[in-house]
Amino acid sequence: MVDIKDPENTIVIELKHGPVTIELLADVAPKHTARMKELARAGKYDNVVFHRVIDGFMAQTGDVANGNTGEGFNLARAGTGGSDMGDLPAEFSKLPHDRGTIGAARSASPDSANSQFFINFSDNHFLNNQYTVYGRVIEGMEHVDKIKKGEPPMDPDTMISVKVAADL
Repeated sequence: MVDIKDPENTIVIELKHGPVTIELLADVAPKHTARMKELARAGKYDNVVFHRVIDGFMAQTGDVANGNTGEGFNLARAGTGGSDMGDLPAEFSKLPHDRGTIGAARSASPDSANSQFFINFSDNHFLNNQYTVYGRVIEGMEHVDKIKKGEPPMDPDTMISVKVAADL
């Protein structure tokens, strides 16, 4: 088990293959990390699908408006929404989009990130300075690698639960 140094800035995502522990980088992207913790604590990420998973690139999830597997779930719409909170300004840094880093998904506008995020399967340095990096997987990347691929995947995998480690 990984040694969690800062439980308040650590997220644990339960996937069907096992847990994924993410260190949030609050010193680098404070608004994005605060949003992820707020949505996790509200249970908004629980049961949300991975709606865009590209082998060798990344797994995208976090559409809490349209990506939930509960009542009203519509995979065709998954990935088109965010949360009921406002969009976030870009928090670009010198951190590269390396394997296991968490990036803020957004539309064409750099200041349009909301609730969606992606986990990089590979070093994707072409994304540097274009998408906010605000976390990194510190344990469980082998479980991320097993997420069902597709755009969207047939019978997509979900984030069973997403919790702040301090709350466990």
